[in-house]
Amino acid sequence: MAGKRRKGDRPPGERTVATNRKAYHDYFIQETLEAGIALTGTEIKSVREGRVNLRDGFVLIRDGEAWLMNVHIAPYRHGNRQNHEETRPRKLLLHRHEIQRLHGAVTQRGWTIVPLRMYITPRGLAKVEIGLARGKRKYDKRAAIAERDARREMERALKERYL
Repeated sequence: MAGKRRKGDRPPGERTVATNRKAYHDYFIQETLEAGIALTGTEIKSVREGRVNLRDGFVLIRDGEAWLMNVHIAPYRHGNRQNHEETRPRKLLLHRHEIQRLHGAVTQRGWTIVPLRMYITPRGLAKVEIGLARGKRKYDKRAAIAERDARREMERALKERYL
């Protein structure tokens, strides 16, 4: 049927700027959430150019507010001396009940909140997809790598068989 999207499909016009592939390697993602992000003028221009690194980022909840920490947004190339600081804390725009639920999961279960993806909406707004994550142990990471390699081998064998 035309017009219907399947699970995992992205809305039309949405443009992914940066993904955090390391988060999927280091954590089991339990739940994802979309959050707006408060940026300055030169920051949003850099984000639109795709000059973002989410690798070491995390979300900290302090005084009832969610803050995106350690995310590197490169200085805007055409900026002047009033360019932004690259790794400054940036406020996430979430509803109070969402922040309280995330804070409860972090304090009670010992989970972490990590940025998974930053994207630009069709309206031109920058959004961050954050994930409530539980850390993987070394053996979990090895098992995930082995499973991925086995899946690749199977696909390669099937492809050769049908050629």
